[in-house]
Amino acid sequence: MSIELEPYEPGSDTGRRGPNTLLRGLGVLGFVILLFAVAFLGVKWLAAAVNDVIAEPDATTVPPGLAVAIEIAAGAPASQIARQLADAGVVASATDFDRAVRAANASDRLQAGRYELETGMTPEAVLAVLIEGPSREVFRITVIEGLTIGQMLESIERQTEIPFNDLSKALLDGTVVSSLVSSTPDALQDWEGMLFPDTYEFEVDATAAEILTLMVRTMETRVGSIDWEGLEEHGLTPYDAIIIASLVEREALLDEDRPLVASVIYNRLAIDMRLQLDATVVYVLGGLPEDGLTQEDLEIESPYNTYVVAGLPPTPIAGVRMASLRAAADPAESEYLFFLTDEEGKAHFAETFEEFLELQEEHL
Repeated sequence: MSIELEPYEPGSDTGRRGPNTLLRGLGVLGFVILLFAVAFLGVKWLAAAVNDVIAEPDATTVPPGLAVAIEIAAGAPASQIARQLADAGVVASATDFDRAVRAANASDRLQAGRYELETGMTPEAVLAVLIEGPSREVFRITVIEGLTIGQMLESIERQTEIPFNDLSKALLDGTVVSSLVSSTPDALQDWEGMLFPDTYEFEVDATAAEILTLMVRTMETRVGSIDWEGLEEHGLTPYDAIIIASLVEREALLDEDRPLVASVIYNRLAIDMRLQLDATVVYVLGGLPEDGLTQEDLEIESPYNTYVVAGLPPTPIAGVRMASLRAAADPAESEYLFFLTDEEGKAHFAETFEEFLELQEEHL
């Protein structure tokens, strides 16, 4: 048997590939790579589109400027907050808010809490609010001048619903202390004049101790801001001056009269004359009787009754304003020993008892 072989002819493709075949192979490979690239980009686009649909299932058409209360849960991720804001219409796009968070690198700075926002806000504006944190819930109380410590606590109780007993306990058990009170208070009277009357702002969960401590610290600051050097020549202490300021507070209705009323007190102390101030009797009685003071009232035995006891009362008799403190620190220079207040609240002064009787006939 014989085998016939086909003769090889030069130029034939058999046995090796020519340049055209190689180029065709490279072209096919490039086409395949292009297909993969297009597919990859298409998948990314589709994923982004799907993510937007998931994040924003329904586009908001809420009118802008409407008040919205938003509660951000502790530990909530930025994506959840974004959806919450978009659902409420605060922002138009959850995706845009999420992008703003990422651009500011603020995902771990969004604070939990309750926020009062508006519809139609920009992502950047909302982000700034959430980074700053929720507004504090606060309330204000106002304690007026001229009240006794008991009346002050009653006023605070009405405005805060903190029981009177809780307030008094904080003052007496050492929870609240004052540099102006030399010893441990045994009774509320030891705190007379030590709380500064003013308008204060507190967080809604403020305790009795926190409220009273701020009032005490404010009083310390006010007293510390006054120059008390003039007291030395009178042999008095700053605490004595606070007592005088409380007397001025209760006796003078107009700020312009306070330095002169203080001068009467200083002048009487200088000559060991009893102060004979009605306000001290009213303090002992716990208030002004409906028909006014009687001679019997003026004779009540009490260390606070300046009609029967010489010198100053043992403690202040009321909370004082700055004008009364300044008057006590820097009284007017006068020779007055008497004064009375007319029906319009204006004080009139006299150097002698005879002049005082004339003032009574003229103004009462």
